[in-house]
Amino acid sequence: MNHRAVIFDMDGVICHTNPYHAEAFRQFFDKRSIPYTEQEFVDHMYGKHNSYIMKYFLKRELSDEEVSVLEDEKELLFRMIYADHIDPIPGFLAFLSNLKSTGYKTGVATSAPYLNLELILNKLAFAPQMESILSSEDVKLHKPNPEVYLKSAENLQVPPAHCLVFEDSFSGVTAAINAGMKVVGVLSSHSKEELPPCDHYIRDYYDIDVDTVDRLLA
Repeated sequence: MNHRAVIFDMDGVICHTNPYHAEAFRQFFDKRSIPYTEQEFVDHMYGKHNSYIMKYFLKRELSDEEVSVLEDEKELLFRMIYADHIDPIPGFLAFLSNLKSTGYKTGVATSAPYLNLELILNKLAFAPQMESILSSEDVKLHKPNPEVYLKSAENLQVPPAHCLVFEDSFSGVTAAINAGMKVVGVLSSHSKEELPPCDHYIRDYYDIDVDTVDRLLA
């Protein structure tokens, strides 16, 4: 049995959802006449939790209840926009299958709400291949805090040092590093220079194979 694990973020890692999140936020902000720039989306949206995003763009403190209501509205918009566009990053499903055939434990650890994750899981049907599935509802502290990755390692019964994380955002990479895990940077939304230093980088899953994972965790 392989006592090593690979853990995937979802947005920008399993699927290239960020353009659709951006469109949902545009509609959400335009409805309220809230100004924004594309650079602000890069700096303050991708990889961030909704509580941070809402407070940043609305420029005021929000109660947990208000964040929840606003988040529900925005994420419903996202699911409506994205439902007909769900497609994995090239090579992901084959790479996952290869990991499983060689005994790797695998998990998903996302800052997104479970309903978003469920939408993608139902379409791509890879949930049975995951021994751990965590969304924003499963943690109290969000990335860059390492809680979601440490909890994933606990679920997988694999030490953090034996886990490899695939991440695409500054906060996500930081969370994985803070958890004591190796990290592959997925360059779907950011360049290498915009991320903390990673152990390896890919543009899609044709850029990596199980032998490379073995070497990274050796």
